[in-house]
Amino acid sequence: MARVFGSIAVLALALTVALAADHSPLQDFCVADLTGQVMVNGFACKNPSMVQANDFYYSGLHMMGNTSNALGSSVTPVFVFHLPGINTLGISLARLDFAPSGVIPPHTHPRATEILTVLEGQIEVGFVTSNPENRHISKVLNKGDVFVFPVNLVHYQRNVGNKYAVAIVALSSQNPGVIPIANAVFGSNPDISTDILAKAFQVSDDVISDMQFKF
Repeated sequence: MARVFGSIAVLALALTVALAADHSPLQDFCVADLTGQVMVNGFACKNPSMVQANDFYYSGLHMMGNTSNALGSSVTPVFVFHLPGINTLGISLARLDFAPSGVIPPHTHPRATEILTVLEGQIEVGFVTSNPENRHISKVLNKGDVFVFPVNLVHYQRNVGNKYAVAIVALSSQNPGVIPIANAVFGSNPDISTDILAKAFQVSDDVISDMQFKF
C-alpha cells in the first residue's frame, strides 16, 4: 500500500509540474485568430487552410528600443499578440535595451520562467526567493552569458557598464504576463488603502500617498 501511495504521489507531482506550463498543442500548429470572438484559455485557432508563412514570422528585434525614459530601458516583446504562430506552443521572446545605468525594475511573470542571454554590454541580474528566506540571488553577466529566472519569482535587470547593453530573453509561455512590483502596489486602480500600505512598509501615510501620486 505504501509503495502504491508513493507511486501515486510521484505521478501527481509530475502532473502538477506538467500543468504549470502552457498546455501542449494537439495538432501541428494553432495560429492564433486574434480577431476571433470565442473566449478560451488562449486564442482559438485560425483556419489551417488560411495559414501563411507570415503567421510564423516577426521582424523587428534587430531594432534598438527607445531608452529615453525614466528607467533608461526598453522591452520589445514577441508574444502571441505579435506572432500568432506561437499560439499553444508555450514560448515567447523579448528584446531588452538598456542605456548606461538603465534598469528593468523588480517584476514577476506569473505564467513563465525566463532565460536571458546578453548580446552586448554588462548586465546585473537578480531574483528573490519566496518566504521565509527571501534570498537575493544576483550576478553580473557579460556578452554571451546566460541566466535563468524561475517562474513567478521577483527579478530585475540593470546595466552596470558604461555603454548601451542588449539582451534577448525567452519565456515559457505565449503570454507570460508581467507584474511590475511598484506599479502593482502603488499604481493599482483603484488605490490600495494607504493605511494598509503604510503598515506593510512601516512608513507614514504621507509617504504612501506620495508614492501613489508618482505611480
